[in-house]
Amino acid sequence: MTPSAVIQVKRGIGDAIWHLPFVRAIAAAAPGGQVTFLAPPSSGARELLAAEPCVAETIYFEHSGSELRRALNFIQLVALLRQRRFHTLWILDRTIRPASAAFFAGIPERIGVGLTRQRWYITNPGIDQSHFHEHPIRWMIALMAAANVPLPTTEPNLHIAGNTLAAIGSKYADCPRPWSAVGLGGSHPTRDWPDDRWAELIAGIRARSAGTVFIVGGPETAARAGRLLVQGTGARAVNACRLKLDETAALLHHADLFVGTDSGPMNIAAAVGTPAFALFGVNRALTYSKFIHPIVPEGGPAPDGMARIIPADVLAQIGPRLSVCKQGG
Repeated sequence: MTPSAVIQVKRGIGDAIWHLPFVRAIAAAAPGGQVTFLAPPSSGARELLAAEPCVAETIYFEHSGSELRRALNFIQLVALLRQRRFHTLWILDRTIRPASAAFFAGIPERIGVGLTRQRWYITNPGIDQSHFHEHPIRWMIALMAAANVPLPTTEPNLHIAGNTLAAIGSKYADCPRPWSAVGLGGSHPTRDWPDDRWAELIAGIRARSAGTVFIVGGPETAARAGRLLVQGTGARAVNACRLKLDETAALLHHADLFVGTDSGPMNIAAAVGTPAFALFGVNRALTYSKFIHPIVPEGGPAPDGMARIIPADVLAQIGPRLSVCKQGG
């Protein structure tokens, strides 16, 4: 059992990815060089971090729901933390409940950003309130600095099991190179495109590439991907939406290019060193990785931002990459 744990409450796959450098830094400074990681099941952290040496174990906990459900989740989290008897818990968010759960569970050392009433429950001073409106990544950078924890990089450099990499490489060995991955869908409807835009983008990539186009996005998008693929011709196209999460990560590792929305697959692509051209129509662009290449609408992100990004503009940006294999690919 590790004496140190890290908890993050954000529900997205991408959230688990961009937290990884901070988890790794905390683990490097912890006894034994490992931590237990706690996250919501929807983050996919258990699958994503299965090959991560610094994570001894990933534990799922529920955090959201109705007021009653949230109260029950809080009680269960207190019980879980008390049972595990951690000495130190890092709270990688400004929310109050994980810190107060750690307090009621009797965890001696509770480290957080302290930007809200969370500061009542943590044992460190927190970070300066001037960070309140910054992106959470900036909070984490400030927290590492305040705690004197070295942060060598914000690049996730995601580890993937060798057997999974080999299996996916073998599965698609007959697919011509280069491989272009298209991340279909979005975590919220405002981050997505209508089907006619996706169809235009995918058809444009297939017309310009001599390689293979893979559609990724999770099982829930598989039927949609199938409908889009029958509308075009050109380069070979593969509906890879039914792969498991670690298999998708392996495919993105093998891929030469990713293009899609601000999404979990985009973050995974960047984390495995694949150039990720991401449509940031609504949210401000992420800059934690050199592999993220933001595509933003003229005038910047806005509620109607996705409607102002058109496939022709995206194709113009990725066009030079459609005949290139990434270094080491």
